[in-house]
Amino acid sequence: MTYRVDLAVRVEDALAELPADGLREVMEMIAAILARPGSWPTAGGWDLRFAPRSWVAFVAYADGIEVYDLGWAG
Repeated sequence: MTYRVDLAVRVEDALAELPADGLREVMEMIAAILARPGSWPTAGGWDLRFAPRSWVAFVAYADGIEVYDLGWAG
């Protein structure tokens, strides 16, 4: 099954401001989340995932996720 990922406007803005290594880490984390739908909370639920220098907050839906916030400690 193909899943979708939506990005909140502030997430799109934050991604545009990240350095290359930050963008890579965050995008890899989003891809890893998307690839494991069994690890998502139930539809409508939210979760927060961490990488070495970043975090991503998302809401799960039946057909994908919406990333509504992220952070970078670079």
